[in-house]
Amino acid sequence: MSLEKKSLRSQPRHQTVSFQRRLLAWYRKSRRTLPWRESRDPYRVWLSEIMLQQTRVAAVIGHYEEFLRRFPTVEKLAAARESSVLAAWSGLGYYRRARMLHAAAKVVVRELGGKFPATAEQWQELPGIGRYTAAAIASIACGEPVAVVDGNVERVLQRLSGRRLAGEELWQAAEELLDGKRSGDFNQAMMELGATVCTPRAPGCLVCPVVKLCATRGELPVGAKPERQKKREIHYALEHRNGDGRGRDGEVFLVQRPKEASLMAGMWELPELANGHGSSEPSFTLRHSITVTDYTVRVWRTVPPELVRGKWIPATRLGRVALTGLARKILWKAELL
Repeated sequence: MSLEKKSLRSQPRHQTVSFQRRLLAWYRKSRRTLPWRESRDPYRVWLSEIMLQQTRVAAVIGHYEEFLRRFPTVEKLAAARESSVLAAWSGLGYYRRARMLHAAAKVVVRELGGKFPATAEQWQELPGIGRYTAAAIASIACGEPVAVVDGNVERVLQRLSGRRLAGEELWQAAEELLDGKRSGDFNQAMMELGATVCTPRAPGCLVCPVVKLCATRGELPVGAKPERQKKREIHYALEHRNGDGRGRDGEVFLVQRPKEASLMAGMWELPELANGHGSSEPSFTLRHSITVTDYTVRVWRTVPPELVRGKWIPATRLGRVALTGLARKILWKAELL
């Protein structure tokens, strides 16, 4: 009953139907309880899909709920200042997503009268929404019978067919398997299967609901090894002026990244030091990773270098400032946030 390394289209119809039924039955029983699955509201589905891009589910949950608390509707988001949106996004990284989300909200409110698109093609016309995101929103929130392909779905499809698929071939394979009558649940089930069972390493074939229909049983040859992490050491100055000495009172000196910066433009961070400064040992050290670089971050309780232009931010306002993820981590470690 294996798919035997053939095109999914070439398989008997009853095998495709069997796959759909088994997968959906498993999803109804085993799916994770996640806050964005509680509603088919387009705004909430859209927000979750943007947040989940290149970000782990566990890291998104808290940010998702807090973001909705601050901006419960697309109208509230469209009316907000960009700095407020970035502050709510702080800690998720890839801040261009937040800027595009904000820009798209303005389009929905000002040009579409607050009405959301109904099809994947229409969703792609909004800023920051590509093919996958548009298909996910349209299928889950609007019921459009369109398939999705993300990293999890790609892995499932390749193992099912026993072949390395790429580009349009992947999208065609996804469309061939799609249950068009339950496209939203089916797409989420495919992504859930890849995220929790058909994982990159040590896939759980013994508990897979569709293992009998799989050509590889997790044995697809491994491709190129991932790029090794680069290591780098960086230093920051943490200057804190005490207030009345009780907890979070006082001010912290921060600098703003240039508006034209390619990464995290306009975000606030601590002043960077060329090397260790002010004492023989840093106040504390932490680790921070961005893509393929693993940073050792040393924080020094000292004044920043002369000529550094920055601003004193009240500690009570730090939670509403658009901080970089690393700045937020440092201030949390210093018990100032």
